[in-house]
Amino acid sequence: MNARQSGLPHPFIRTKPDAEAVTSATSAAPAPQFETLAARFRPIFARIAERAAEREHDRELPFDAVGWLREARFGALRVPVEHGGFGASVEQFFALLIELAEADSNLPNIFRAHFGQIERLYAEIDPAHRAPWLERAAAGEIFGNATTEIGDGALGQPATRITRQHGALRLNGTKYYSSGSLYADWIAVSAQLQEEGVAGGAEQPVIALVRADAPGVERIDDWKGFGQRLTGSGTTRLTDVEVDPASIWPCARSGPTSMTAFFQLVHLATLTGIARAIERDACAYVRPRKRVFSHGSGTTPREDPLIQQVVGQLASTAYLAGATVGAVAARLGDIDRLRRRGEAVPESLLVDVELSAAKAQVGLVDAVLTSTTRLFDVGGASAVQEDRRLDRHWRNARTLASHNPVIFKARVVGDHAINGTAPGFYWTVGAATG
Repeated sequence: MNARQSGLPHPFIRTKPDAEAVTSATSAAPAPQFETLAARFRPIFARIAERAAEREHDRELPFDAVGWLREARFGALRVPVEHGGFGASVEQFFALLIELAEADSNLPNIFRAHFGQIERLYAEIDPAHRAPWLERAAAGEIFGNATTEIGDGALGQPATRITRQHGALRLNGTKYYSSGSLYADWIAVSAQLQEEGVAGGAEQPVIALVRADAPGVERIDDWKGFGQRLTGSGTTRLTDVEVDPASIWPCARSGPTSMTAFFQLVHLATLTGIARAIERDACAYVRPRKRVFSHGSGTTPREDPLIQQVVGQLASTAYLAGATVGAVAARLGDIDRLRRRGEAVPESLLVDVELSAAKAQVGLVDAVLTSTTRLFDVGGASAVQEDRRLDRHWRNARTLASHNPVIFKARVVGDHAINGTAPGFYWTVGAATG
């Protein structure tokens, strides 16, 4: 009788999780030079940027751009050198992610689940089980996401289940907001694992990784949002998908974690990239223009002090956004370096990074959204022409800002400031009962 048949916890699952105190089996080797990494990926970013507006206009899914990044092994940035990756630090990773977002803000969201699963390996998974997954990422394989369920299901009670049927573990459920899964090799699915032989049919929350092309996996491009339209954030249907027990990860969703801040910072890095793209596009629009308004203040738009002021405001927002993301990334980097040295991560540091990410979200969202509108002050009616697709910056930023709504983060920050209340690290979406 094996562990699954006896109802004992799966080897990956701790009955009393201590995710942030996992002893690292990964060396604390120094990170590579940033310019070495940048030299590898910047030509690809430039190539991606060339047709970003056109892809948005035509709603052309960026399989080619994802393919270029896959070939360059962008997904191996955070994989240690000893497992075939680049060994980039957290800070270096987010710096490059901002540059990718400046090129096309859909791409970081496509890779968000992938890099989240890499970080989860460090934060929550026993070191003995990390190597195969790190090596897959090093080889260019990409992880996607199937986490959220829509509809009026009960709050905190997902319907997706893993059950044992005829001697095999089978996964069934329907997910939405499956960003990145259209482009992925593996899909990380949040589910409830039903334990056999446990009184009351006890269940454990887990992440199950399944092949994207496995029988029973259906990926549907039905995302209808007006922004982030190319991320593949649609439906994933899972029908009797066989799950390898070795592909089940713990997801206790209790206690302090750095994962929430990491996932949120990916969105903030993307917003920062949008802010940089706004500055870039404003300058590119103004420089060649000759037409001026009779009541303007310069002989050409580029010499008009009011236009210069607007561009200066756009550039300042981009700068502040980058500095803010860098500050939170440094805190996550400190946590990562503690883990790599095999040291426990203090709870105070996890609380600090969660609050820092929340403050960054509250501060950046309004600033970047203001830039997406102020951009149009540098020109007249020609700035709103569809072929320019300058509206994509607002649509994409507004869509990202609607993830993990900022009003709730502001309340958490305020409650902590006034009352010292610790932040929550996990939340769910559904219909409240009782």
